[in-house]
Amino acid sequence: MKNKIAPAEIDQQCGVDYAFKRIGGKYKGRILWHLNSKEVLRYGELRRTLPDITTKMLTQTLRELEDDRLITRKVYHEVPPKVEYALSETGMELIPFIKHLHHWGNRQLAKEVISCEK
Repeated sequence: MKNKIAPAEIDQQCGVDYAFKRIGGKYKGRILWHLNSKEVLRYGELRRTLPDITTKMLTQTLRELEDDRLITRKVYHEVPPKVEYALSETGMELIPFIKHLHHWGNRQLAKEVISCEK
């Protein structure tokens, strides 16, 4: 997190709001999900995994996830530069919830397919 939360704000902030500020959006959950399945991914691998994301948005999203301490970034000083991303311990805590969303989404998709076939 770039901006630390003031103690007075903590009392007024809902945990759901806090969580969705950290993982909300189109790409954050997907990045966390892919990092969980592969453990470590390089920038180019993430880019190929999310073909609908722009370079700028991927870079920005990875920085936000790193600032929120949900992922780690390891830089190897070599030519060409090598950077690897992985889930942090805090990021790993989110995986059971993302799995639950994954299963829920699959059930909803199955219901839609069945209703379209009728």
